[in-house]
Amino acid sequence: MELRKDYFADVRKDGLHEIGQPRPRLDSPGHVTGKTAYFADRNFPGMLHLKMVRSPHHHARIRSIDTSEAEKHPGVVRVLTAKDVPHNVYTILILIQIGPEDETVLADGKVRWKGEAVVAVLAETERAAQEAAAKVKVDYEVLPAVFDMEEALKPGAPLVNEYHGQNYYLYDSGECRKVRFGDVEAGFAQADHILEQSYQSSPIEHAPTETTGCVVAPEGNDRFTCYTNTQAMFFTLDNTSIILQMPGSKLHFVGGTVGGGFGGKVDVIVEPIAILGAKLTGRPVCFIYSREEEMQISSPRAAEKVVIKDGVMKDGRIVARKVTGYTDAGAYSRHSPYGAQKGAAHYPGPYTIPNVWIDTYCVYTNRTPSSAMRGFGVTIGDFALEVQMDKLARLIGMDPLEFRFINAYRDGDMKAHRQPTEGAALIECMQEASRAANWPVAEKYMAMSSYRKGV
Repeated sequence: MELRKDYFADVRKDGLHEIGQPRPRLDSPGHVTGKTAYFADRNFPGMLHLKMVRSPHHHARIRSIDTSEAEKHPGVVRVLTAKDVPHNVYTILILIQIGPEDETVLADGKVRWKGEAVVAVLAETERAAQEAAAKVKVDYEVLPAVFDMEEALKPGAPLVNEYHGQNYYLYDSGECRKVRFGDVEAGFAQADHILEQSYQSSPIEHAPTETTGCVVAPEGNDRFTCYTNTQAMFFTLDNTSIILQMPGSKLHFVGGTVGGGFGGKVDVIVEPIAILGAKLTGRPVCFIYSREEEMQISSPRAAEKVVIKDGVMKDGRIVARKVTGYTDAGAYSRHSPYGAQKGAAHYPGPYTIPNVWIDTYCVYTNRTPSSAMRGFGVTIGDFALEVQMDKLARLIGMDPLEFRFINAYRDGDMKAHRQPTEGAALIECMQEASRAANWPVAEKYMAMSSYRKGV
């Protein structure tokens, strides 16, 4: 790494002790010597194994559930259904007032995606739990399903999630998150060229080395210790407290080693039901996803569609940008309303555009619920925006890097969501990228600054 101290020397504090200094990770020695303890390394006497009965259908009504044969299976200790969960309908972002509660811990009356949890089986061995789960009889009435976001938004589409009442998340701005800045139609009328393009992505699974799971041990006095690979310790504890209607002081969560997460282990999927199983049986409980479950059940990065319409002048200035974004939440909200909102704020890109119109929809379909993954709501949008920038530069016959210098935001510029730009440093980053890549640009761009003072 090279530090370029000639940039922003008048505003930068030197003599820093941490920034720019090499520091070893505190957990590295344990990882490379094999001494690090992961959640699955815990093994308690009398520990039960939990396995789920999951929906084979994308959308179906549950007519009946018969667990009698499973309960008779050798080694089975307890079978749990929706009626056993104290607060069965929840949403994980209710902690930051993003509702409504729209997801069930165990399906109640209906399943909305293939793989949804219906019944939990607790047994003495993993094999016994798996065999007993196969004996649970669920009578389904299969319902029409919808998998395409734009189809889901059409009148008459199958209703995915009754807790919302429509196939989109309802923001305070309406059916989508809206950004309005300037007069986008006047900008298009002014433009020398208009380019409209669509970009689409598929869901992406995190595929961590260690699958999602936890081990729960009763500690007496209605207290429980949960060894987990969650990425969001207190977020998971607080949601578990709500689902189980237990005070957080009764729950002790131990984590710190995730075994690969990338955003995929923040959804509070395994801990509540495992703790409930430990509470109802009085015994330790282990609940770990198989690799097949990890690939099918855990939340992927959402599928997204981004439609970008730009108006650009012959001299390279973008004068209007209209973006319609679609985020496929799957059957339940999880983190997707937040992800779609981040996209709305981000779609103008790091560029100063005087006229912007953005609509982003968080859409419900009968697919696996999506959630967080490394910059979700922004990553696919960045891909779309930068491909669009290259196409715009090609359209007007301009070097793509010089085109970005012309439009890059600088300190003091007003962003489309009405926050002034501060500490941008984008011009300087592009200048260094030009040098590092040996990509020649005109000297006037190399003389530019992110400050509004000077060039």
